Amino acid sequence: MAHGTTAFTDSGFPVGVGFNPVTRFDESQPHRESRVNPEDPFDGIIGSSSALRRVLEQVAIVAPTDSTVLLHGETGTGKELIAQAIHKLSGRRQRPFVRMNCAAIPSGLLESELFGHEKGAFTGALMQKKGRFEAADRGTLFLDEIGDISLELQPKLLRAVQEQEFERLGSNQTIKVDVRIIAATHRDLSAMMRESKFREDLFYRLNVFPIEIPPLRERSEDIPLLVNYFVTKFSQRMRKQIEAIDELTMQALKNHSWRGNVRELANFVERAVILTEGDELRAPVSELHSDSEARVESASTSVFQQAEVKVIIEALKAASGRIAGKGGAAERLGLKRTTLQNKIRRLGIKSVRQYGNGMRPDEI
Repeated sequence: MAHGTTAFTDSGFPVGVGFNPVTRFDESQPHRESRVNPEDPFDGIIGSSSALRRVLEQVAIVAPTDSTVLLHGETGTGKELIAQAIHKLSGRRQRPFVRMNCAAIPSGLLESELFGHEKGAFTGALMQKKGRFEAADRGTLFLDEIGDISLELQPKLLRAVQEQEFERLGSNQTIKVDVRIIAATHRDLSAMMRESKFREDLFYRLNVFPIEIPPLRERSEDIPLLVNYFVTKFSQRMRKQIEAIDELTMQALKNHSWRGNVRELANFVERAVILTEGDELRAPVSELHSDSEARVESASTSVFQQAEVKVIIEALKAASGRIAGKGGAAERLGLKRTTLQNKIRRLGIKSVRQYGNGMRPDEI
């Protein structure tokens, strides 16, 4: 093993509530075949950071109850893994865990998917079909991307969540179920309520026990553990023996912001494993630098534009809204009238009338 590298080890899986901290990188130990335990409630949840531990502590508190849980977090943060952990730690663990991505199903079919339909309920309904609520009876129903459900369907969903009853499409017979609801979203449901895009009563019914899942950039100390996990997983799949990673590469991975969170990191590590030919991971870190530089450049451009808008508005105020002529904003800024007009349009300054009696840019 080369100097300045870190060895991989698989000394146990996720660090969770009631588990002792586990070190997943150990320079003294070789790489070994990993163990996966699907019965472990925290299987696939990797990390020992305080941010992740707080989440798992909340999971341990709410899991034994039948209370509704609302998970909020960015795309790729592992909301479904947290939902599965809640189910596995609950009294319903021997019952079905039914998942449904509300954003992945066309709105016209969503009601049928949730509540089922009778034969002939609509064109193409050739037989009776049970919905997800019935499939999850006495178990757990995980509704991912709950913020994508249409306003028209939300009242019926509210009734099903609150009263635990509904009717299939094409039927008047009420069906009662016993379902524990876990919902998840990356959207700001509070903002959607203010914009009348999400019902308040449904939000408050779902928001009984909210859990905020932190993005990967807020638990960067977990990145080495995640890299170890994914390298082990993908190298086994590709029948490779990868034992170490260069420390500079690991530092680059820790410093990256990972806007796609754990999912993006997993995809990057898989690509690195594909590219690796020896026993030391060869990660395409130049891709990370390019991405970071693009974001910095974008942020710098945004700051510059904000400053430019401020200067133009101040000049317009000083010129009482006039763009052209003696003492106009263009002269004050040392610009041609047409140049300033173009800047006003490009920067989205809609009107200059509020700064005086001047004309709109498109009237000059």
